[in-house]
Amino acid sequence: MSSSTAPSDHGPSDPCAGPARGLWSVDEHLGDILAAVAPLEPIELQLPEAQGCVLVEDVTVPVSLPPFDNSSMDGYAVRVADVAGASEEFPAVLTVIGDVAAGAGGLPEVGPGQAARIMTGAPLPPGAEAVVPVEWTDGGTGGGAAGAMRPASAAPEGAAGEVRVHREAEARAHVRARGSDVQAGELALAAGTVLGPPQIGLLAAIGRGTVRVRPRPRVVVLSTGSELAQPGEPLAEGQIYDSNSFALAAAARDAGALAFRVPAVADDVESLRAAIEDQLIRADLIVTTGGVSVGAYDVVKEALTADGEVDFRKLAMQPGKPQGFGMIGPDHIPLLALPGNPVSSYVSFELFVRPAIRALMGLTDRPDTARPTVRAVLKADRALSSPEGRRQFLRGTYDAGSDTVTPVGGSGSHLIGALAQADALLVVPEEVTAVEPGTELDVVLLG
Repeated sequence: MSSSTAPSDHGPSDPCAGPARGLWSVDEHLGDILAAVAPLEPIELQLPEAQGCVLVEDVTVPVSLPPFDNSSMDGYAVRVADVAGASEEFPAVLTVIGDVAAGAGGLPEVGPGQAARIMTGAPLPPGAEAVVPVEWTDGGTGGGAAGAMRPASAAPEGAAGEVRVHREAEARAHVRARGSDVQAGELALAAGTVLGPPQIGLLAAIGRGTVRVRPRPRVVVLSTGSELAQPGEPLAEGQIYDSNSFALAAAARDAGALAFRVPAVADDVESLRAAIEDQLIRADLIVTTGGVSVGAYDVVKEALTADGEVDFRKLAMQPGKPQGFGMIGPDHIPLLALPGNPVSSYVSFELFVRPAIRALMGLTDRPDTARPTVRAVLKADRALSSPEGRRQFLRGTYDAGSDTVTPVGGSGSHLIGALAQADALLVVPEEVTAVEPGTELDVVLLG
């Protein structure tokens, strides 16, 4: 891989600069990542492809919604004076002059003593002032109250005949006014909006076929380790299943990215370099997991430090102490190297990769760049211990009703079973070594 730029180093005057500084803080590492990751360039996309993307321009309404007065009910379009005083005993009897269906043109004009059958969404015909639901009428059958409109094929020729209306209606009753949803010239969606299904629907409703957005980041997830087997395959002696790449690819999709999972790469430096090189063409961000510690087979660190592309650090956190970050390849693709233990890799993803994905989407100024953090009271049978000088992240379940959080499982970074039961991370500050039940803590909500 060609050499590129690593995260900025602290100057010589910084007493904590360089390898001698020891541990980096979580906030320092995240700050370096966000300072280096720039939003993706905007592109024009068709609506189906724009879902999950972020608008880069304000979208105004070109045409009011609805564009004309229309009926909110199946029934009859009438003049208010013609149904004044109508009741079950003394219904108003009106001449039906025709049908008005949704999408109809050439509308009949409703005059005195007349009504037009009208369907939901159909334009209000000239002369009509209100709509009476079919349930307020006999449906033109001459019988009692109707439960539904007769099918058009069963209606009299040209829907002519009479209808009895058993209730009076106020002006504009059951009429959706033109522009009652949005008015022409109004702001439909502001720049920075993430396009979900409702926003896509609004864009389609106002006639926009394409929008200018920042695309969803393409995130490549790659596990390393000769011990890793793919789920569904038999395990050989000494092997375990690769869970990290599946979990992190799912987490990337959850954060808004397009995720590509690469089968696990063996502990071989050249194989790893080749695998990463192959992925650069389709990646806006590469995430590796495993091989970042100080073992003899920690190949990620060995492969990516040769050209000074990736800076590997020890962070004052638990789990997730070993971390790496850099910009690789000719296009300066960001790479985050996470530890291999399942809990360590997932916690690291939430703290560092998720914000990087949101930054690529152009969402760094939004409160949902990272997971929301709340304050909650520890609910536990005993005090929790935490190593001094490390920010600890423990798994837990959060109860919003009581604002309490309960630990799940232990502090081991391999306990993926407990992680699967958790919906929150308990944050124990660096200076705290014991947390008593009843103590209020920061809690990162994962759901």
